[in-house]
Amino acid sequence: MNPKRCAACKYLRRRCPKDCIFSPYFPPNDPQKFAWIHRIYGAGNVSKMLQQLPDQTRAEAAESLCFEAKCRVDDPVYGCVGIIHFLQTQIQQTQNQLAKTQAEIAVAQTKLSQTHNSDFM
Repeated sequence: MNPKRCAACKYLRRRCPKDCIFSPYFPPNDPQKFAWIHRIYGAGNVSKMLQQLPDQTRAEAAESLCFEAKCRVDDPVYGCVGIIHFLQTQIQQTQNQLAKTQAEIAVAQTKLSQTHNSDFM
């Protein structure tokens, strides 16, 4: 057993070649990342996806696949769409609260200016 094997090769119980497509993106100290990806997409599909991408975008793609796979494992029905929906709901609630607070401030300012004007008359 080679302690330098990437998480993917450890998970798949194979030797890690020097040109392993997975090794730059799945270090041996975080095996769970590859486990999620393998469970959702399969090692062969991920390997094909990464090989089709330019080198400079592979790391970002691997992170995105990992995030989406973890979301799908955590929530098999909605996956990351559930998180997006939750965040959109929070944004809408916050915007509503902001509009309500701004309206209250406008009413308070109007009342304040009316009391100042009536004090001077």
